Amino acid sequence: MIESFGVSDPGCIRGNNEDYFLLLPSAGLYVVADGMGGAQAGEHASRLAVETVRDVIQKAPQPASPDDLLDAFAEANQRVAKDAAADPSREGMGTTLVAALESGKDLFIASVGDSRAYFFNGSKLNAITEDQTWVNEVGRRLGLDDDTLRIHPMRHVLTMAIGISGQLRVHHYHVPTSPGAMVLLCSDGLHGVTPDEEIRAILAAGGTPEAICRKLIEQARAHGGPDNITAVLLKIHN
Repeated sequence: MIESFGVSDPGCIRGNNEDYFLLLPSAGLYVVADGMGGAQAGEHASRLAVETVRDVIQKAPQPASPDDLLDAFAEANQRVAKDAAADPSREGMGTTLVAALESGKDLFIASVGDSRAYFFNGSKLNAITEDQTWVNEVGRRLGLDDDTLRIHPMRHVLTMAIGISGQLRVHHYHVPTSPGAMVLLCSDGLHGVTPDEEIRAILAAGGTPEAICRKLIEQARAHGGPDNITAVLLKIHN
């Protein structure tokens, strides 16, 4: 059994919220997206991508499989790209996408972009996903140190996003679960400003998924909340 909660906040600077999330326990599906694009294109992209994943999973034979989730990501990529091509005001729009799908006793995680999934086992916090960003895929391989990367002009550039390329690269992971463990899905409005140790401390303090999510949002806002902030927490029970 999984207990879940999600919350999204515009942050302290932005007037709109381009993040979008979904909890669909009946299908064992949990999703976070962080849109990008001019005007309201980012908001549209994130919502369209998440709703596409939901639709594909709901139409699949139940319980849905990891392959169904990968198919859902591919369909979301096509729909966002098609929608952007049909409306000049949405040219260049796209979104990150990270999703968790119950798969037997495990979770199957799929991700595109830099929204993350973390696993917390009661003491240690580990990132499950790998960011598809210039910093992670190019800068680190060039040997640039963290201080340089933190202020590098390419630090916010994604190397992959939903709706941007026909050659979609989806990272995916099988995650064994155990009672008491937690899985956190979040946008970079949380992990980009809140150090992992602070996230770990909030998870370690315990509480309901709702209480924990709200504390995470508060912590990101305490760091200035420069971006939209979304947290979805899954708490594993027996």
